[in-house]
Amino acid sequence: MAENNTPNNTNSSDEIDLGQLFQLIGKGFNSIFRGFLRVFLYLKKNALILLGLIVLGGAIGFGLNRITTKKLKTEVIVKPNLDSRNYLYEVVDEIQSNIKAKDTLFFKDLGIDIENLDGFEVTVESLGDTRKNNEQGTEYLELLKGFEGSSEAISDIVRAEILSKSTLINHKITFYFKDPILGQDYAKKLMAYINSNAYFNELIEIYNVNAEERIKQNTNLVGQIDGLIASYGDKLASKDSNPVTQGTISFDTEEKIDLKGLFDLKNGLLKDIESKKVELKTRTEAVKVINFGKPQQVQKAFFGKKIILIPLLLVGLFFLGSFLKFLNKKVGEVY
Repeated sequence: MAENNTPNNTNSSDEIDLGQLFQLIGKGFNSIFRGFLRVFLYLKKNALILLGLIVLGGAIGFGLNRITTKKLKTEVIVKPNLDSRNYLYEVVDEIQSNIKAKDTLFFKDLGIDIENLDGFEVTVESLGDTRKNNEQGTEYLELLKGFEGSSEAISDIVRAEILSKSTLINHKITFYFKDPILGQDYAKKLMAYINSNAYFNELIEIYNVNAEERIKQNTNLVGQIDGLIASYGDKLASKDSNPVTQGTISFDTEEKIDLKGLFDLKNGLLKDIESKKVELKTRTEAVKVINFGKPQQVQKAFFGKKIILIPLLLVGLFFLGSFLKFLNKKVGEVY
């Protein structure tokens, strides 16, 4: 008999456990519902106060935005030449330090009135991934090792390519100011000061003279190669082609020159000429200006706008006061 009653007792226990579980779930949902209901009643009770705080905060924020002078900025995209990146950051730090120190003598030499520099700031930042650029530079150095023993022209081309890749990252200089006319004028004067470094100007002059000389020499070599190729064409036209000596130029001294090698050398010289012409165009300043922007208003973040921040602040203070009042009431009930 005892064995027959055991399954019934087990089933009854399971039903009781499930019933208690459903009751707990129901109580949980009821608690959540009552919580939402209390929040709704609280908001309903204080709706007019909250609305008034939002309107008041919006009015105060709007008024402050009208009173406060809006800040402007000019962004200048630049590319450092001749490994002048460190110089760029140091000279910008120097300018900013002189602004904070109100160095009258420094700005007088630049034709800038220190009294008009209120709110003026200068910053610089990179526009690329420095880590990725360093990895690319390592790859190009490994590539250069593979050209050891090649012609000097090819090695110079690869070396120039490596240097250009290492300075591919552009940078952005940002000038912050209040007066759109004076601010833009001062930004141009400060950019002129940045590019007035005597060391880099002398270095650029030497580089450009060397580039022009290289272009002349390469042009002469290309002309000589064209003359050799033309001579080879004349020989082909005057006599039948010999399969044994096809692809070479035979001179009276029986010296043979590879025709394919001549074309490769010519192409290398032409690429070098193109590269030097680009250098002459882009390497005119230590910090080449790619784009000098126009004055524009500084766009503030969402929470940086007074018309949004002040209403949120007032509503937050009201909620905090209500919470402290609730805690004080509970403490009074306990004690």
